[in-house]
Amino acid sequence: MILQILLLLVGLALIVFGADYLVDGASAIARKAGVSEFVIGLTIVGFGTSCPEMVVSFLGAIQGNSDISIGNVVGSNIFNSLLILGLTGVVSPVAITAANRKRDIPIVIGVTLLLILCGMSFTLFGWGGSDGLTRVEGAVFLLIFAAYIFYCFKSDSPTESEAPQKDLKLWLAILLTLGGLAGLVIGGRLFVNNATAIARALGVSDKFIAITVLAGGTSLPELATCVVAAAKHRGQLALGNILGSNIFNILLILGGSALIHPVSFSGMNFVDLGVLLLSAVLIYTAAFTGKKDQVDRFDGALMLLCEAAYLVWLFIKR
Repeated sequence: MILQILLLLVGLALIVFGADYLVDGASAIARKAGVSEFVIGLTIVGFGTSCPEMVVSFLGAIQGNSDISIGNVVGSNIFNSLLILGLTGVVSPVAITAANRKRDIPIVIGVTLLLILCGMSFTLFGWGGSDGLTRVEGAVFLLIFAAYIFYCFKSDSPTESEAPQKDLKLWLAILLTLGGLAGLVIGGRLFVNNATAIARALGVSDKFIAITVLAGGTSLPELATCVVAAAKHRGQLALGNILGSNIFNILLILGGSALIHPVSFSGMNFVDLGVLLLSAVLIYTAAFTGKKDQVDRFDGALMLLCEAAYLVWLFIKR
């Protein structure tokens, strides 16, 4: 147990340092490539920080353990939107652009609704023989994902950086980005493996582990990246990371998991999926409440309260 705790702390250290390097490197690449920080956060950073979720969910699918695959994604997206974006907003308000409000956030809400409708089609409408994602639906998710990424790059309109930053040579920016991603992924795996072992020793269920320990652990890269980005006044990079990670999780990770093995939703209930949808909607309503067009400290505090309430409910129902 002592060794597992030490390895868990090593993982956390790798995550923190990796996030710092990743934010600096990704911001420099965005500036040199003429791409907005939001799109870099949505794609390169979003994919990199979603790697731990991908590993966990794909392994769960290969082993036929749907509770791990779906629980990890649902828990991670809730964690990303409520805890990470909420905490980021409390640290430093995150600006929401017109494109975010009209296109990116509604797409996150749309794919979340699509996941719920496909996953719970039998319960909601009596379609099919059971709830879950089929291989065909997984393939559709992957096609939607590819179309969205293509559209983001095609329609991107870079803006001036939100804050001054030191100029880095391209090779150094790439090295920092790759090194930061490596630190996040390796650190995330160390944390998840050892936190899961500790949780199993305490005798909790797979669903509870997936939605809390695994989801929280695999979302640590997003947490570290967003808090560091907020502290460095890179709000669009932070928002792009959250929205990108949530889209990656649903379309790429669950789509790929369903192709490997159909994903059952038997372990999910309407509270889990309702909070998942609420977490996406709260990002959208943040643009119209408190200080307009930003996730301000009030919005962040509200998100944190919702996350706390959900965790209490999970603990009671475990």
